[in-house]
Amino acid sequence: MRKIALLLIVLLGVAHFATVCRCEEDAEENKAEAADEDSDDEEEEDDNDEDDAEVKDENGVLVLTNSNFDTFIEGKDTVLVEFYAPWCGHCKQFAPEYEKIAQTLKENDPPIPVVKVDATKADAVASRFDVSGYPTIKILKNGEPVDYDGERTEKAIVARVIEVSQPGWKPPPEATLVLTKDNFDETVDNADIILVECGHCKRLAPEYEKAAKELSQRSPPIPLAKVDATVETELASRFGVTGYPTLKIFRKGKAFEYNGPREKYGIVDFMSEQAGPPSKQIQAAKQVQELVKDGDDAVIVGIFSSEQDAAYEIYIEACNALREDFTFRHSFSSEVAKLLKASAGQIVIIQPEKFNSKYEPASHKLTVKESMSVSEVQEFFKKHSIPLVGHRKPSNDAKRYAKRPLVVVYYGIDFSFDYRIATQFWRSKVLDVAKDFPEYMFAIADEEDYAEELKSLGLSESGEEVNVGILADGGKKFAMEPEEFDSEVLREFVVAFKKGKLQPIIKSQPVPKNNKGPVKVVVGKTFDEIVMDTQKDVLIEFYAPWCGHCKKLEPEYVALGKKYKSEKNLVIAKMDATANDVPNDRYKVEGFPTIYFAPSGSKQSPVKFEGGDRTVEALGKFVEQHATKLLKRDEL
Repeated sequence: MRKIALLLIVLLGVAHFATVCRCEEDAEENKAEAADEDSDDEEEEDDNDEDDAEVKDENGVLVLTNSNFDTFIEGKDTVLVEFYAPWCGHCKQFAPEYEKIAQTLKENDPPIPVVKVDATKADAVASRFDVSGYPTIKILKNGEPVDYDGERTEKAIVARVIEVSQPGWKPPPEATLVLTKDNFDETVDNADIILVECGHCKRLAPEYEKAAKELSQRSPPIPLAKVDATVETELASRFGVTGYPTLKIFRKGKAFEYNGPREKYGIVDFMSEQAGPPSKQIQAAKQVQELVKDGDDAVIVGIFSSEQDAAYEIYIEACNALREDFTFRHSFSSEVAKLLKASAGQIVIIQPEKFNSKYEPASHKLTVKESMSVSEVQEFFKKHSIPLVGHRKPSNDAKRYAKRPLVVVYYGIDFSFDYRIATQFWRSKVLDVAKDFPEYMFAIADEEDYAEELKSLGLSESGEEVNVGILADGGKKFAMEPEEFDSEVLREFVVAFKKGKLQPIIKSQPVPKNNKGPVKVVVGKTFDEIVMDTQKDVLIEFYAPWCGHCKKLEPEYVALGKKYKSEKNLVIAKMDATANDVPNDRYKVEGFPTIYFAPSGSKQSPVKFEGGDRTVEALGKFVEQHATKLLKRDEL
């Protein structure tokens, strides 16, 4: 029995030993497998890195990425590059042609690489080369880009690439003139017309140079020039340059604002138009009759004996500065003079037929004398270019109806044959009132064109066919209570406004019950009370709840409020500009956050905070620079 027990113990020991050995073997196997897996992962990662660095070939076109672009380009004399987007229809259409180009340039001696870059993935490379459209084609000469904007054909592109690849090839000199204080006056004084860019804009530069090249080939050429305003500070100051880039047109040394496009074709078209005379010649009376019958704006015609007429020269100079605001015409025809009942040396302004009324003269005339200044002629244009009750539209709003107060009558406006009578019916009622208030401007406006404005006046759901609002000074607006419209109702509303009996319409959040924190909360209804308080300096931040920059500013702004909490004559305030009207147009909000300092005695001249550094220190420095009633300035 003892032998059997001993045997069992021995067997159990052997079994245990075998199990332990097997576990150790399994552990070693697991370790080995894990090591193999890690090795595989590392190899896979290495493969991925190699894939990124590897230059793939797709039908002869090499594919470059952020990872391999610089390595591939380095040391190569000439490379043709296409930046594309996979979804771009033009790129897909161009692909077969580009593959032909690759094959042709591969057979060149020496071969010239043809590559493509998916700009939606290789964003770093695309950004470096200012790629903003697809496809964008560039020729790299020793790594430096040469723009290609010719035809997208094999013949044209290959010819240009081979031209650039020649050993002695150098880029042509810039078509854009470089001006400094030494040559500026001489250049602009002698130019009939020249466009000058002050400052520098990375995005504008290539478009500006392309436009300069095209306009230099025009007959006569129109020069484009540039001034480095950071170096030529005296020139920048002289012409009021405060932001970059600023573009100005010069005519024989006289500066005019440039309000045109900022891309090649837009600049070319705009400057070509500007280079022409500001007034178009009229040969026959019929041309004037057509303008008066079908026009939508004042018809301005100068009558002169010839181009040598001194009055003509004054007229043309006056037209030049306002050529974007008005359409000018002139005539040397006796037939036209007879139609307009004018003589040589007179300027006539006539309103289109649809704006005629019994309360206005048929035309306005000005006799131009040699002693008359250009500004006097321009004042004549501005004074008589708007009818007693005109048609306010988005296209003419800023140029014709910026004056305040402006009484606007909103309804469905249509001057076409079928609806003209109804449109004029309501307009005639406005005319009856407008004639008695020459100090105000009156206009009719289509309710669909100004749906948002009607909404801001609280009239979008009025249920009335005709609604009325008054846009007053300082951005204030007033709405007429909805009721059936006629001349007397309108008259009562205008009289009430004149007597100061109307309350402005202000979009506003509820007035806060507790407003004792370090930063005062301003709403539409309390703007005048807090911000326009003439006894206190006020720093006001206009913000939007969703704005990331505003959220980042919040703790700094609160800290600023705490810093000046003891200053009784200084208010640190904020306003949600998406939920409240800003009832003063001196405080323009065009982005978030916008910060103004409103000095105690100069509320109509707030100072805008322009710095990008919105820290407590930077804002505090701004406050102390402009504060008028700071008690502890030195301590702070």
